[in-house]
Amino acid sequence: MTIELSPKAAEIASSARALLALGGYNGFSYADISDQVRIAKASIHHHFASKADLVEVVVKLHREESSKGLASLTEQVADPVAELKAYADYWSACILDGSTSFCICAMLAAELPAVPGNVAREVQAFFQDLTAWLAGVFKRGGASGAFHLQGTPAQEAKAFMATVYGAMLAARAYGDPRTFQAVVFPAIERLAAPARQ
Repeated sequence: MTIELSPKAAEIASSARALLALGGYNGFSYADISDQVRIAKASIHHHFASKADLVEVVVKLHREESSKGLASLTEQVADPVAELKAYADYWSACILDGSTSFCICAMLAAELPAVPGNVAREVQAFFQDLTAWLAGVFKRGGASGAFHLQGTPAQEAKAFMATVYGAMLAARAYGDPRTFQAVVFPAIERLAAPARQ
């Protein structure tokens, strides 16, 4: 289901997404968006009745974009190892160029006990979607011998997801975007190496 937004609502959502990546749910207000988008706070409420409604839409849009991107990867990249590397390359490029240094769902997951229920449900659904996609990659890779799995595809998916998001956090903590690559790419090589020796 595609979410349709007016041009101004899309601009508001884009501003909220950038602010979420920087400081999470409680790290911004409608006043911040008002300054960035040059719109009155009351007008933001016309498009999104509450901050929770706005962030819910932002996360839904992020989920939709992510699902399309992952589906495209699966269609275009036949080799599961290359598919996993392409996923990691996406985040590596975003972190290196500063365009998206942190996933908004990771930021919101850290705040999960304190965010409204509708936002929390979307964040959890994002991680369920990502886990399912990664499990599919590991299942195909395990069946073809491209990966040497220590656990089930679902377990490997959760472990790899934790590695990616931990690396994202480490890159931010160290102030060095190359930290992401230094953590994630060796993890992929470890998964692939036993099957390729």
